[in-house]
Amino acid sequence: MAVTRTVILRRAALLGALVAASAALAAPATVRAADTPAPAGILHVGSVDLTACGTHQGYCGTLTRPLDPLGLAPGSITIYYEFYPHRDAGAATGALVAGEGGPGYPTTETRDAYLALFEPLRGPRDVILMDNRGTGRSGAIDCTRLQRDPVPTIAAMAACGAQLGRTAPLYSTAYAADDLAAILDALGAGPVDLYGDSYGTFFAQLFAVRHGERLRTLTLDGAYPLLGADIAWWAGYAPAMRNKFDRSCERSPACRATPGSSMEHILPALKELRSRPFHASATDADGKVVEFTANAGALATVMFGAAPAYATLRETDAAAQAFDNGDRLPLLRLMAEAASAVDARDAAQDPKQMSEGLAAAVSCQDSPQIFDMRLPPEARRAARDRALGERRKSHPDTYGPFTIDEYRAMPLDYTFIEQCVAWPVADAAHPASHVVPDDAKFPAIPVLVLSGELDNMTPMSDGAAAAAQFPRARHVIVSNGLHVNALANARSPCGADVVRSFIADPGDEAGAARGARCASEAPPVRLAPEFVRDYTHATPAEPVAGNRANPKGLLIAGATVATLGDLLPRLAANASGHGVGLRGGRFTVKVDGEGRSHARFTALRWAEDLSVSGTLDWTPHKGEAVAHVHARTKGGVAGRMTVRFTEGEPDARARIEGRAASAKLLAEAPAP
Repeated sequence: MAVTRTVILRRAALLGALVAASAALAAPATVRAADTPAPAGILHVGSVDLTACGTHQGYCGTLTRPLDPLGLAPGSITIYYEFYPHRDAGAATGALVAGEGGPGYPTTETRDAYLALFEPLRGPRDVILMDNRGTGRSGAIDCTRLQRDPVPTIAAMAACGAQLGRTAPLYSTAYAADDLAAILDALGAGPVDLYGDSYGTFFAQLFAVRHGERLRTLTLDGAYPLLGADIAWWAGYAPAMRNKFDRSCERSPACRATPGSSMEHILPALKELRSRPFHASATDADGKVVEFTANAGALATVMFGAAPAYATLRETDAAAQAFDNGDRLPLLRLMAEAASAVDARDAAQDPKQMSEGLAAAVSCQDSPQIFDMRLPPEARRAARDRALGERRKSHPDTYGPFTIDEYRAMPLDYTFIEQCVAWPVADAAHPASHVVPDDAKFPAIPVLVLSGELDNMTPMSDGAAAAAQFPRARHVIVSNGLHVNALANARSPCGADVVRSFIADPGDEAGAARGARCASEAPPVRLAPEFVRDYTHATPAEPVAGNRANPKGLLIAGATVATLGDLLPRLAANASGHGVGLRGGRFTVKVDGEGRSHARFTALRWAEDLSVSGTLDWTPHKGEAVAHVHARTKGGVAGRMTVRFTEGEPDARARIEGRAASAKLLAEAPAP
């Protein structure tokens, strides 16, 4: 998920909001009196009637808000929200609120993940989810070109701004925060516990500054600060990216067996792509053929974009080494997968699922830029070029090992630094790119900041800076964690446990210490082994007592486990239900209600001369995985085996039982 650094708007709007909110301190949520029962399917909360909407026994509501809170532009906007009642008898003791990332994603479409996170806390607490203005069912912005063109362009961004016209500044996060405050007023919700992930952390921090008295606690999962030097250049992006690959390699026996750091392993491929770019095609995680130019910018997209997160981290080092040795396919596949994965739009390009127009409006209204947004676009382009020229001289390694221009070859919504160069100038009443006022107050409420150790989108350093803004903040780093660590797809359950414990009792120091210990124990990412074309060059499985298989059988077993390992990232990133193997073969996958993947595959080839068919049941990051497979070499040597391994354990091992090369096979190998 892309995130955009955003900042707070006008000082006058901030002070006005604080005054208005302090005059409207909310009482606990109320329900209709017993002698006036609500009609079927209607729930009366605070001053509003909500309608059952069939989502986990939730109720739906809308609130009409002025499109322009300053009253200078006409019109209104209907804000959609969902309410999930507390389960215990009596009045609620509080409310849990979530803010989605993006910007552009509607919060209510992530309801399953938020309700799962909040589940143990819901007895005495309500849950409130709001679609920010311009997203989902709160008037999703549909900028035709930006929503449907193959890649975002400066021209498409400019067209979106022109389409929105005078309303463009009115989708600011600042006004979305005020919308939430108005909904809490309507519901009569007292101080709430607010959780935000990714861009939602900016929304949450902004809400805290504008409406701090409305908060009991604040949780920021994958956070970046509102204030700081060099924000417009994303200066922490590259150091965190290098850290991600180097630390993962240090913790991987297969990777650290090659002398040097991971960056040193990757540099030869980068130099080749830099000097000799070429047209390429490869398949993505859904088996779709993607056409692209294989160059330094495509590699930057793999390494900075962190999408698909598991595949890019697990395989980039080994794929780059294979590329340098003449086997281009593994790295080209990663480039194709990254090109597809960084496109945030849903397959139908439906703005209600992801509004590229809202993302553009927020980015260009709220974010600091490397140029002055008050300049007209023509002058802004000249200012951009001057800023880039100065940066090339003063900080040429800003995005090292990539040059500044190689970094700029990534999609605009991942480079961030120039996507708004042609956006229309906002009117003087709604100025763009204003920083947090010097006298803004960061409330002295309990704050938890959760960072992934290997997150380069919102790095640990950004999490530390965000925590430093608040007088009572705690910063917890999830070892080996990626971007966003408390929701369902996190690599460790510890992040969710830390968040729940904090919300339940922010003052529980013993619980905080237990959570920090748990977060420090998340296992490393298992990096891919060396890519090979001939299975006889794979690392053989290790025989255990009772094995009768010969060295060839153990090679078949080792290459089979590697084939399963190559499949796992494709399952994690798959959206179509089917895909293809590295060098051939196909798979299908279904995910059940518990998040467990059930895959069937035919003639998958990780090595050119070994095909693997069978089934796999696998849950990312937890529990036992089981594969029943049939492997066959081009020479006709066969093996049938069951492979079992446990996710979520450090140094996990795969147990292999069956027959290979006509002999009993009992062996082990590093888990795939």
